[in-house]
Amino acid sequence: MTIRILITDDHAIVRSGLKQIFQQVADFEVMGEASNGNELLAFLARSVPDVLLMDLDMPGVSGSELIERVKASWPGLPILVLSMHNEPSIAMRALKAGAFGYITKDCDLDILLPAIRTVAAGKTYILPGMAEQMVFEDTPASQSAPHFVLTDREMQVFTLLVAGSSVNDIATQLCVSNKTISTHKAKLMDKLNISSLAELVRYAMQRGLVS
Repeated sequence: MTIRILITDDHAIVRSGLKQIFQQVADFEVMGEASNGNELLAFLARSVPDVLLMDLDMPGVSGSELIERVKASWPGLPILVLSMHNEPSIAMRALKAGAFGYITKDCDLDILLPAIRTVAAGKTYILPGMAEQMVFEDTPASQSAPHFVLTDREMQVFTLLVAGSSVNDIATQLCVSNKTISTHKAKLMDKLNISSLAELVRYAMQRGLVS
């Protein structure tokens, strides 16, 4: 049986690379691509794939919010997240929003291809090694941690900041203004009761939110 895949990622080179890979797989067919949430929703209104392979970080609506929107209208559509983030808390947000699976962009083909086939069959696939970490994240104590009150976008900015990206870098990557990112930064630091980037990095390291 052929698995029809819709690729959603805001980087054209990523979409192109995935298409080239899938063209070499006998049971895969790329039925389309989208570069952001609006394009994705418009595509689904016309045609529904067997698997939606999507990035979390895109301009406009994205992340868990986008997953929830998709699942609200197409509840049976298997979603496999292919993300740059390997933090269990981010993966957990995606899965709780309705994604069937979560893998990272640095994974090998022997993970990517089986993951697509697994979610196409209606089963859950989590990146090996991440499932155990997620068990510890899903305890009542961890759920009460301050960072769980952050919105998806604030968590996205949080992750990029502690990874070393500047406000300008993040604004460019997310295709928004510097002012918007500065606002997100100020709000998340206020919610975490943190006043400096050094404190933010220390917070992330203490809770295993960064490698």
